[in-house]
Amino acid sequence: MPGTWVVIPTYNEAEVVEDLVRAVHRELTADAGEFHILVVDDGSPDGTGAIVDRLATELPEVEVLHRNEKDGLGRAYIAGFGRALEAGADVVAQMDADFSHAPADVPRLLAAVREGADMALGSRYVRGGGVEDWGPVRRAISRGGCAYARAVLGVRIRDLTGGFKALRADTLRAIDLPAVRSEGYAFQIEVTYRALLRGLRVVELPIVFRDRRLGHSKMSARIALEAIVLVPRLRRLRGR
Repeated sequence: MPGTWVVIPTYNEAEVVEDLVRAVHRELTADAGEFHILVVDDGSPDGTGAIVDRLATELPEVEVLHRNEKDGLGRAYIAGFGRALEAGADVVAQMDADFSHAPADVPRLLAAVREGADMALGSRYVRGGGVEDWGPVRRAISRGGCAYARAVLGVRIRDLTGGFKALRADTLRAIDLPAVRSEGYAFQIEVTYRALLRGLRVVELPIVFRDRRLGHSKMSARIALEAIVLVPRLRRLRGR
């Protein structure tokens, strides 16, 4: 598919970013078609952006969008989506930088969009999906959060907090990206919910989510609390 972009936000991912970008590059090369990998780095003090700059001199499909400071996951994604749309992207995929999302699954999400989906969501909570390396408390929080959002918003998507997606460019335009203000889990919920409200076709594909290889999780109590508070507010979008 021409004009395919993969957006990967980073902050202090120097230990894994080169391996991740190379792995995604291999998968997309095998998948054929024009593609670009955009790393959106929020001024990582560990030199993540510089590592990807060096990679970009070797791999012309790789680009870095440098931002001056850590400004939240949602802002990073929106900046990356904007860059991709300006460059003429037809399809945009998003994924984590820490190998929690398997690069080998990227072509499956893209294929689902080729076959007619407006958004393809890598789902931990449909048949065939799952998580590895999580303890019972984290599993309960994740499943509970998805069930809470699903019940409050009245939708059937099983993995509303999932951050592994492929979307048509027209889908990104339809959901009014500049109006999205949430971060973290709430950002993932809001993007998917906005697509559903516009009658777009969202499909879930099973993936296995793995805990990050190195470094520390970016998850925090603030991010979780934001999601709990924001979900009821998202219902206001129904009348717009």
